[in-house]
Amino acid sequence: MKAKAQFQLSWVPGTMLSFLFLVSCAENKSQKKSVVEDRFIAATTNDTAIFGTGCFWCTEAIFQRLDGVLKVVSGYSGGSVNNPTYEQVSTGTTGHAESCRVIYDTSKINYDELLSVFWQTHDPTTLNRQGNDVGTQYRSVVFYKNAEQKEKAAYYKDKLNKSGAYNAPIVTAIEPYKNFFSAEDYHQNFYNNNGEQMYCRYVIMPKLQEFEKVFKDKLKHNKK
Repeated sequence: MKAKAQFQLSWVPGTMLSFLFLVSCAENKSQKKSVVEDRFIAATTNDTAIFGTGCFWCTEAIFQRLDGVLKVVSGYSGGSVNNPTYEQVSTGTTGHAESCRVIYDTSKINYDELLSVFWQTHDPTTLNRQGNDVGTQYRSVVFYKNAEQKEKAAYYKDKLNKSGAYNAPIVTAIEPYKNFFSAEDYHQNFYNNNGEQMYCRYVIMPKLQEFEKVFKDKLKHNKK
């Protein structure tokens, strides 16, 4: 499927548009912060990637379903405030982006494949905005941890721009990793725990349905 068609993953059918003006991922209050489990990173075949695609509830739900992904942690990355709260990040003044730390088994899935999912499951052409979520905390961003990740992210961004796959220039930021703070406990595993919540039903669920059609061969439930 061409990127132009896959770009539609970031859109929701028109019959649902009226609901989207009423919902965004900024509708809950913070609770206890979560702690990242580093035991998943200990294995020599495991690695980490950090992406921001707008609301981290959407990012988390998508990457959780990929075969080879061991754990996804929602959190805040790229800013200047240590251990920020959700309320602080929501002001858009901390420099942090809502992002997800993706821990994956490199023997089952590689960074290139993760980047493919990243580019195709959100709108990388809207600056500091995804749908109804607006602000620098919702920016499209790849936080690279080494030279190889930086090179690959830049390569694919340039290739997509030159291909004309999108109707506007890609504005995704490619930033060096400097920190990651896990979000409050209630943000973790959000879609799986709150499937009936309005944002989950009218924003995340349609994106997941389209994502699963495009990446059906990469899903955990399709692997034996």
